[in-house]
Amino acid sequence: MRIFFTGGSGKAGHHVAPYLASRGHQVTNADLTPLGHRDVTDLRVDLTDAGDVYSALAGVPTQDAFDDPRPEPYGGSAYDAVVHFAAVPRPLLTSDRATYAANVLAHYNVLEAATALGIRKIVFASSETTYGVCFGRGERKPLYVPVDEEHPVVPEDSYAMSKVAGEVTARSFHARTGADVYGLRINNVIEPHEYAELFPAFLEDAGLRRRNLFAYIDTRDLGQLTLRCLETDGLGYEVFNVANADMSVAATTSEIIDRFYDGVEVRRPMGRDETFYCIDKARRLLGYEPQHSWRDVLPDPGA
Repeated sequence: MRIFFTGGSGKAGHHVAPYLASRGHQVTNADLTPLGHRDVTDLRVDLTDAGDVYSALAGVPTQDAFDDPRPEPYGGSAYDAVVHFAAVPRPLLTSDRATYAANVLAHYNVLEAATALGIRKIVFASSETTYGVCFGRGERKPLYVPVDEEHPVVPEDSYAMSKVAGEVTARSFHARTGADVYGLRINNVIEPHEYAELFPAFLEDAGLRRRNLFAYIDTRDLGQLTLRCLETDGLGYEVFNVANADMSVAATTSEIIDRFYDGVEVRRPMGRDETFYCIDKARRLLGYEPQHSWRDVLPDPGA
């Protein structure tokens, strides 16, 4: 596939974009900052500028395309799919207004241009923060565990609000065009080197992870799930929780429930180390199965 990948220079994108390229896809990184990876084409695009986005998606993906004697019909796109990861990635990097405005406008521009140009597969990054726990003021608990995609989204911060607005926008573009539009509610992104750097503290104090629902997503498994979205057609509009299969702490699920979720409904029996950020839907509809864990790198103190 020819993939227009936004935000390929970010923390998640600089792993996922090359991963998709390694699977044989042609990947163009649309970003303000180049990735500089030999297998990915860099294209500077201001996603908050609708004309810039449209022009980029309507253009040729690589220099080799100039040798194609049968160019795309006028008014179409040379790309087969869009993966939209670009965003101001959290609160407190800029003002709340700027965070919300940049994320919502860029998201709208990408979906409008992609669908207008006839692209039928769009995968976009939403967030765990939509559930309102991560950046909520004071103590916030989910209404039930494990948290699945049916849990209400009730954010208080500008970043999460922008992601909820993005989901509504995506559903609307699917309704307008019938394109497959899949949203990924991505949990806390962890790079492989961060296991040794960050996780010893998490294993010592599980409370450090309560705002992330004690979950995480390895960038390599995020790449796998993104690929499964690109390879799975016909689902229409869907959102998926994205996490690894286990928790990011050494405590067991029963210990976490007793300490942090007293009074919270437990909707089904859970495994000893099972994530509270439910990934059953991605497993069922996409065939997703996480392959990595901090336990591959660090000893489990509770084992």
